[in-house]
Amino acid sequence: MSTWFITGSSKGLGAAIARHALAHGDDVAATARNPRTVTDALGDGDRLLAQPLDVTSPVQVRTAIDATVQRFGRIDVVVNNAGRPLMGALEEMTDEQIREQFDLNVFGTIDVIRAALPTLRAQRSGTIVNLSSMGGVIGFPSSSMYNASKFAVEGLTAGLRQDLAPLGISVMAIEPGAFRTNFLDPSTVWVAANHGSIDDYAGTPAHDQLEQIGPMDQAQDGDPDKLAALLYDVVTAGAPPTRLPIGPDAVAASEQRVADDAAELAPWRDRARATDF
Repeated sequence: MSTWFITGSSKGLGAAIARHALAHGDDVAATARNPRTVTDALGDGDRLLAQPLDVTSPVQVRTAIDATVQRFGRIDVVVNNAGRPLMGALEEMTDEQIREQFDLNVFGTIDVIRAALPTLRAQRSGTIVNLSSMGGVIGFPSSSMYNASKFAVEGLTAGLRQDLAPLGISVMAIEPGAFRTNFLDPSTVWVAANHGSIDDYAGTPAHDQLEQIGPMDQAQDGDPDKLAALLYDVVTAGAPPTRLPIGPDAVAASEQRVADDAAELAPWRDRARATDF
């Protein structure tokens, strides 16, 4: 039996992962800004600890981690799932919006990891799962700041993996494609505050992509329960990969990225290699 600490657990992928772990007899500390939404989604029971958590509050992060260890005695898996997208043209975003995007998607993840590490180090075991995205592998139109935040999560994951492996702690990122969650719901998506204010972007992908969000919402092919089952098996099997694209679209995007990078490097490869003294 393992203990899971999962952020953003009231809906979407976080709820699916929490539900799957509970169904396998594990203990779950499930967090959301309003813990009532967690129990509404997951029910109640001795193996579930629903906690209030805004991951942009370091104080709340430490409190939630401490309460989890006090209740269950350990933490085996940390899932950094909380996040949302900021969409639109970069010039039409405010400074505050850009910083909020990174506070939530990047610094929130960092703060959760920092708070959990003393426990994981003392155990000499544990797995950290960071929710990246297909947008952490390739760039999407109208998503420059969301892409940037998820590319940051990818770098964080790859670096930490090297630092923590000698301590018995695994670190991985999962890169979901389009899954049928509330991720594209109007209540979740942040839109550039000044969207439409710069005429040059009219008719370009930076604006047109936003028009496609509505039809895409709840029409995605990905099944969150199948993602949760795969992640559970990967974590419990041990030795997880550095990154794992999930969904046929994500796998295709990852493979295409590798091929595109090789093709773009090819005409410059010899000169790029010949730059030593």
